[in-house]
Amino acid sequence: MLSTPSQRLAEHEARLQALYRYQILDSDIDPAFDAITELAAMLCDTPIAVINFIDKDRQWFKSEIGLGTRETPLDVSICEHALGEEEILVVPDTEKDPRFVNNPLVTGEPRLRFYAGALLKNDDGHVLGTLCVLDQNPRTISEKQQKALIALAQQVMAKLELIKLIEEQKHLLEQLEQSRRRLERQASTDPLTGLLNRRAINTALSHELQLLPAMERETCILLLDLDFFKDINDTYGYTVGDDVLRNFAALCRQAFRKSDLISRWGGEEFLVLLPGASMEAAQMVVDRLRDELTKRDLNEEHQLKVTFSAGLIEIGPFVEEEALFTQLDRLMHEAKSTGRNQTIAFCMI
Repeated sequence: MLSTPSQRLAEHEARLQALYRYQILDSDIDPAFDAITELAAMLCDTPIAVINFIDKDRQWFKSEIGLGTRETPLDVSICEHALGEEEILVVPDTEKDPRFVNNPLVTGEPRLRFYAGALLKNDDGHVLGTLCVLDQNPRTISEKQQKALIALAQQVMAKLELIKLIEEQKHLLEQLEQSRRRLERQASTDPLTGLLNRRAINTALSHELQLLPAMERETCILLLDLDFFKDINDTYGYTVGDDVLRNFAALCRQAFRKSDLISRWGGEEFLVLLPGASMEAAQMVVDRLRDELTKRDLNEEHQLKVTFSAGLIEIGPFVEEEALFTQLDRLMHEAKSTGRNQTIAFCMI
């Protein structure tokens, strides 16, 4: 039964989409494909051999011998006529074939007189192009040579399938790596503020403490707590409280250095690691944050401003984590109990 124009158009589009999935068009020269064209020319004793793919308006050559070009317009393509064949199209003399007698490649250079093209067909039955051999003289090839050409065309498709499989695996690995990084970020990020979470900052601090003896540098750590935050939740509700925490986190990102690691320690407490910062440098950053807080409403609807109380410690080599956190907590609570909105500093070098 003859297919309708709409069916032929659908088949044409399906064939093109199948071709594009291989991502072979306009790809670099590949010695593996060149070896196949060389073998095809040798087996069929022809001066020209081509691996070509039929695109929407051109035929593009992945590999060619004796032709000297990488593509030609589709309207002069001899290979396009092979698409309707089962396995191979053989044209002993193009000047005696009404399909090609007026073809510019026959009437003009390179004056092609002989053509034999084996189909490049994928497992779904879509014909992507041909492996063809050509000559400027009319001739034919034996049945054994035709079978060899068909076998080589199958090798071209096997190579294409391998390339596609490698690309698909590469894409899958990239997706897996992206998922791994996303999960890693989620595992180390506080969902409300987007800052590092307690687990992540603990890991970073342990790493910093291990490096300190060898690096001979100053490092500071800050523990701060928002003053009267419970009153905000009690008065305005947790939605407003969450908004305050998010806006405070955003302000911290602006105030601290890019090298500083900012975390939500828990509730309204924040822990900041300032690698390589002296006590003087750290106090300047903390003062900048405090100054910015006086200028900003952390909830626009209720025009809420907040302050914080903090403990700041400059640490040196051989400081133990447990002692460090005990001292930080003591300093922060001292700051709150002696007036709030202040930072109490201590040196553990």
